[in-house]
This record gives sequence, structure tokens and C-alpha cells, in this order.
Amino acid sequence: MLLNFLMVIFEPMKKVLILAYDFPPYVSVGGLRPYSWYKYFHEFGLYPIVVTRQWGNKYGSHLDYIAPGETNETIIEENQTGTIIRTPYKPNLSNRLLLKYGEKRFRLLRKVITAWYEFMQFLFLVGPKAGLYRGTKAYLKQHKVDAIIATGEPFILFKYASKLSGKFNIPWLADYRDPWTQSKSRSKNILLKVWNSCFEKKYINNSSRIITVSDFLKYKIQQLIKGKEILIVPNGYNDHNKTASTKQSSDILKVALAGSIYPWHPVKSVLSAFHNYLSLKGNANIKLTFIGTSKNEYISRVVDNEYIALMGKVSFLNKIPNQELLAYLKNQDLLLLFNDYSITGTKIYDYLAAKTRILLCYTNDEDALKLKNKYFPINDEGYNKNRQAEIIEYTHSGYLVKNQKEFTELLESIMNEYIAEGKLHCESKNVEEFSRKRQVEKLTDIINKIQ
Repeated sequence: MLLNFLMVIFEPMKKVLILAYDFPPYVSVGGLRPYSWYKYFHEFGLYPIVVTRQWGNKYGSHLDYIAPGETNETIIEENQTGTIIRTPYKPNLSNRLLLKYGEKRFRLLRKVITAWYEFMQFLFLVGPKAGLYRGTKAYLKQHKVDAIIATGEPFILFKYASKLSGKFNIPWLADYRDPWTQSKSRSKNILLKVWNSCFEKKYINNSSRIITVSDFLKYKIQQLIKGKEILIVPNGYNDHNKTASTKQSSDILKVALAGSIYPWHPVKSVLSAFHNYLSLKGNANIKLTFIGTSKNEYISRVVDNEYIALMGKVSFLNKIPNQELLAYLKNQDLLLLFNDYSITGTKIYDYLAAKTRILLCYTNDEDALKLKNKYFPINDEGYNKNRQAEIIEYTHSGYLVKNQKEFTELLESIMNEYIAEGKLHCESKNVEEFSRKRQVEKLTDIINKIQ
């Protein structure tokens, strides 16, 4: 018995290689999921090796996604809890033209070049992402690992993991953060849909497990991938216990929205609701901040031309690292969340961690539903479209706003409470169930069951 006990204590940690294109210091929601694996695996007996590309935050915008790496050499960072391998990155011609000449020049040429790489990368080892494959292959020639996880998108990582799995006889897991073939952008014409479905089925075929973030994505994947077990490992919030709130009483109601704004989000309607309220209550003191969006110019133009009551009350911040973001969100009074219907997303988890009241817009607004019908990227007919609302109700963390009219009325009630109390109290509960650490524990159990 003593021998068995000692064998368990001193058994070497399983090594898990993680193929992750998005990864800190790049600021993106896609990078938070693999970062949580890197951060917490060692607490559950796994040693993570992350292979990513070299990132910087030179621009503080979407241009960071295509900015060149800092060196032509692979950078390896090793410590007791994990290893990060940062491979060189050189933008393709399309991206170099964009960086040099801006968004408005060479649009057609850039689209042609981008499309060529998007297609050819599945046939040949080409494109700026191929550095991850080369870096991983070089590492595996000299080191043994017990499993590979590829997180997509980009889904070219599934090809790399599939090839490396076969070459080195290592089981691999396919992690879907988003749909591949099932997304509207990849299935808008039959040729594109067939092209993507062929490669998706081909590379998933030798995966040991498929994991994804929600029941809805599982449902969509199963429409194409038959006979494979698909397991759910949700997203969550990163634990930043040291990030304390310094929220103080103030005469300014601070409202913030963090992250991307998509075409189906009723941003103009929400701006209109704030404008309508401020037009009626000219002395109301509200500050609305957008953090890390790509719609700053559009929002500024709409405010200047149509919603003059908001002039001087709207501001913008560039993307900021997750821990800084959480500190900022904790010191807001309201957090604006657009309805993503059947998609849960990651933003709601950061909002829960901030323990600041959430405003979900909207649950049943006629104009917002028209935007959804036109722009929403996935066909979700017949599926639960209220997951965000369910989480907010379960955690008692905010308001479910039905439509623009209700929002305008709600603002008056909120403002009256704020004036009376000097702050808004958030009495949320059950939030800890949505931490990323808890989700990493689930993933560890899945990995340990792979033979």
C-alpha cells in the first residue's frame, strides 16, 4: 500500500499540448479559454504546453491581429506550471497592404489574397498560421506529450492537430468555441459549404474527443459530425480575487459595454433610449463608455448627427487585458449586454465576475429581432434563444429589458435609485459556478479518461 501511495504522489504530470492561435498578450475573448487551461491545469495534475504565435498590442485594435511578430525566432517561456511556445508570425501580402495603406485602399486585391490563403491552407502548408504547425512539429520531435488540444477558430488548427496526432501517435481533442461549417459565413453558398464540410469531417475523424462551449453548439456540430461523443465545457470568468472594487458614491451614473458589437446588436436603439431619457431629464448625469469595440466611428457619428443629448456623455477605450478590464467593470454602475440569443458568448461571464448590475437588451424588441433575422450568423430555429437571460435570472445579476420603450422607462427608475443611494447595489448569487477554474476541472477529467 505504501508503494502504491508513493507512486501516486510521485507520478509525473501528464503533459498536454495546446494549439491556440489567440492567446495573451493579444486581447481577445478567444484567447481567454486556452489561457485558463494554461493557468489552472497544474492545479489538477496536468502540465500545459501552449503553442501560439507572437503577439503584441501595438495598435490596441483589430490591427493587432495582423501585426508582425517581434522576431523570426521561436520564443520559449518555461516555468514549473507550464510552457509557452511563441512561433514567428509574418503577415501575408493582404495584411501588409492593410497595415501600410489602411482600410480603404486595395480592398479587392486584399480580399482575393485572403480568400486564396483561406482555401489553400487546407491543401498545402501555406499562410501565416503555418508557423504554429512547424513550431509544434519541432517540439514534438524532441519532447513527449500525452494529449493535444486544438481550439478553434481558426479551424486550420484542427488540421494541424489531426496531422500531428497521426504522425506522433498522440490523441487529440477538438475544441469548438464557434461553429465551423455551420456558420452562415461558411455556408452562404453550396460550394463553400461543401468545401468546409469535407475538411471538417476529414480532420475530426481521428480526434479522440470533441468538446464545445454550449449545448447549442453541440447540437449544431452533431448535424455534420455523426457518431462522435461531444462533451460540454462552458466558458467562464477568470478568477481575479485581488482585483478589488473601489466603487464609490458619485453623482455620475457610469454605464459600460465591453467587447465586440455585431450587426445584429441593436446599438442604435439603445443609444436612442439614452437620448430619449436625457432629452426628458436634461440634468441627468450619465457617462456611457464603450471598451474595445470596432464601432467607435459609427457610434460617434450617430451621436453627433442624431442623438445630441448624448454629446459629451459617450467615450471610448481601446482593448485592455482581462484583469484590467475586470477592474474597470467593477467600478461601473451598469454593464450593457446585447442579446446573443442561442449563443452565450463570453462577455456575460466577465460581467458576472464584476458583480455589477447587467442590462440585457433586448428580450423581445421588434426592431432587434429584424436585425437578428438579417444578420445572426447561425440558424437557431427550434432552439433555446434565452440562455443569457436564464443566467442573469439564476444569478439575480441584472435586468432583462424587453424593448426600447421599456428601457427608457427603466432608466428613470434606475436613475432615481442611484440619486437616492449614490450607487447601485448588485446582490448576485451562484456566480462562482461560472468560474473558468471550475470548467478546467471538468476538462481535466475528460483528458484523464483518454486512453
